[in-house]
Amino acid sequence: MKEVDFNLEKSPFKDFLSSRYSMTSKIDVSKTWNFAKENNLSFFILSLGCLTNALNSIPEMKRRIINGKVIEFDKLDAITPILNEKEEMLEMRVLPPESYDSIKTWHDYVINLKESILKDEKLSFSIPMSKRDSEPIANFSCIPWVDFDSLTTCISYSQQIQPLITWGKVNADGKMSVAITVNHIFIFGKQLGEFYKNLERNFNSPKKILKCLYY
Repeated sequence: MKEVDFNLEKSPFKDFLSSRYSMTSKIDVSKTWNFAKENNLSFFILSLGCLTNALNSIPEMKRRIINGKVIEFDKLDAITPILNEKEEMLEMRVLPPESYDSIKTWHDYVINLKESILKDEKLSFSIPMSKRDSEPIANFSCIPWVDFDSLTTCISYSQQIQPLITWGKVNADGKMSVAITVNHIFIFGKQLGEFYKNLERNFNSPKKILKCLYY
């Protein structure tokens, strides 16, 4: 990570009761959906890859306030929930796709990580919400049963910065809602627009953007 020259005192949102806000937009995911089905890959995992790549493409999404200073992480890992047989929620920390030489290798790494946690062979991710801003992570979750139009998220404390991303059910025309919650100290409409633009590009080119080299 690196320290960023950013004057917090000049931010109009620093002393708001909460500077968190959310946006939801529909994304065409049909190409990645078909690619997953044709190649026997998990659409959930490919979606996680597209979303993680899009988030890491925006420098402001990787910023945090630590000890009164603004820092920017090099990249963010994904924290995502998984359910065990008792339907208890666990979490796993997933490296971004760029850490691997192909989408197939990364895809299998995520599957193996999930199975290892569910079998108690590896510990699940466990850090209190109040301390997550100090880690290079973002929270991702999927609600595959609902084609929602908008979404609100929990706020653990007023100046929470870590992005929260939620995606829903793929509807009949191949579109899917993606909601993101961010902090207005760093994120404005321009950054949100770039995030969704890059996200749609990822979903439209799964082999290229996700570095699928096994073909």
